[in-house]
Amino acid sequence: MSCFYFPIASAFICLLTNILFFGKKHQKNFETKTFAYMLIFNLLETFIAIIIISLSKSFGTIPILYFINRIDFILLSVWCSLLCIYIHYISNPNGKYNFLYLICILDFFVIISLLTTEFSIINIGEIINTSGTAPNLTAIYCAFFALIMLIDLIIKIIKKKQNLKLNKYYPLFMFIILIILSVVLRNIWPTIVLEPFMISFINLIMYFTIENPDLKMIEELNIARDQAEKANNAKSEFLSNMSHEIRTPLNAIVGFSQALLEEEIPDSAKEEVEDIISASQSLLEIVNGILDISKIEANKLEIVNTEYSFKKIFNELINLTKARMGDKALDFRYTYDETIPDVLYGDHVRIKQIILNLLTNAVKYTKEGYIDFKISSVVKNDICRLIVSVEDSGIGIKNENIDKLFSKFERFDLEQNITIEGTGLGLAITKKLIDLMNGKIVVQSVYGKGSRFTVAIDQRIINKNLEDIEQPKQNIEFNNFDYSTKKILIVDDNKINIKVAERLLKDYKVQVESVLSGFECLDKINNGNIYDLILLDDMMPKMSGVETLKELKKIDGFNIPTVALTANAISGMREKYLNEGFDDYLSKPIDKNELSNILNKYLNN
Repeated sequence: MSCFYFPIASAFICLLTNILFFGKKHQKNFETKTFAYMLIFNLLETFIAIIIISLSKSFGTIPILYFINRIDFILLSVWCSLLCIYIHYISNPNGKYNFLYLICILDFFVIISLLTTEFSIINIGEIINTSGTAPNLTAIYCAFFALIMLIDLIIKIIKKKQNLKLNKYYPLFMFIILIILSVVLRNIWPTIVLEPFMISFINLIMYFTIENPDLKMIEELNIARDQAEKANNAKSEFLSNMSHEIRTPLNAIVGFSQALLEEEIPDSAKEEVEDIISASQSLLEIVNGILDISKIEANKLEIVNTEYSFKKIFNELINLTKARMGDKALDFRYTYDETIPDVLYGDHVRIKQIILNLLTNAVKYTKEGYIDFKISSVVKNDICRLIVSVEDSGIGIKNENIDKLFSKFERFDLEQNITIEGTGLGLAITKKLIDLMNGKIVVQSVYGKGSRFTVAIDQRIINKNLEDIEQPKQNIEFNNFDYSTKKILIVDDNKINIKVAERLLKDYKVQVESVLSGFECLDKINNGNIYDLILLDDMMPKMSGVETLKELKKIDGFNIPTVALTANAISGMREKYLNEGFDDYLSKPIDKNELSNILNKYLNN
């Protein structure tokens, strides 16, 4: 067997491993640094071995070979010490530096001894070898390092068997096996030179066992993650600002429009005011739709299950749909399955939103003909499967567009539907809500003739009578109460918002005071002013509503009910304000029924 075979194979493996490791960025930790030095020493030792064999075969035993062989002994010994350092590190990461210094001192004496001890070169035919003190010392040093590595492994097994990563010790196992194999093969075939191949093969094994993730990929992932987080934060901030900025003027539009309806104005003017309110509600629906998508994408939209009457929801949906039809001459047909149990358990608010979205779409996209709204059910054990069907004779949907129907911001046939308002969010939200409730939706449509949407949602049956469940609070009519003895403080930095709130509260005959900042609010309370209720805006400059409330609660004896009055209506805001210590929450535009309920709750005592 030629003595060139294994060194040449070693050179190929060594070069491949070096290219793989150094050809890309990697983590610069103690483990990879040690491995990098091992690769360099391996590369040097491999080419030194090839040079020794080449010179021996070409020129015989020449003086320079003695020096080159000593370098080879040193490279082999130092590589073994580096492997020992590596094994000690993975066995005991905390003690790596003390051990490193100890091995470095030992390596110094090893190098001195290998440079000064005698040896002889054997160069007979294909046999190229060494004998004497220097090669024997090299073998002893390698055996010594192997013993230390075995001791480290045994201690690791005894102390932390449950955390042992056996694959990290594959290089040690291979080292011991290959040393034994090298001794055996040398005795059988004295011509082979196995040492360079041995360490090259161990380095290759190590390459696949060390913690060496691609740093470039990690950096790219970190950059992508940071960008995604920044984009998500920017989106949340934008939605929050958008909600506030749009709802603030809407509050004025809706508030003053509602007030105008209660004045004695001509019927034609009332119709125009009603149109203003209707347009404002449409704009508010668009804002709410975008915010719902934000909640869903952030996984902050929760399904809140309560006991409810589905028949009550059905009647409300009929009234809402008729109102949205307006002057459209549509045949609105509806049927209700009377076998549906009186009391169900589920998120009736979201179910109502789902069905209302479908009915609203039917009204939007049907110019003439009919809308057929059916509610049926399948009852099994304690589960009632509600089956909602909304069919229309509208414009229909092309087959190729049905799969895209539930995508965000998708609108089809824009040229034909250019006059129809909408953002393309309604059905996307509907699908997400249905999925959250483990329901299903099926679409059937013939383009130009109409569509049918069928939804199936399971609800639990509650064995109670309608009278036994808590009824929703009835809308409180303002003229039923006289709060002339009560006093309210409005805190808002926007004068128009204050005027709106004052106008809405005027009908309740309540005493109203207002201030434009949290500082003025604190002054009022510190000066001994007493109020029955505080309506406190949050998004104010210099001192927010939350900060103002915290300062108010530091005042001895402060126990005035405080309601967050804000245009900030993004996901989780109600919970946020209640957690911050507010007693209740009113979003802008102010709904008069919600305002009535708040006044009834905190002033009617």
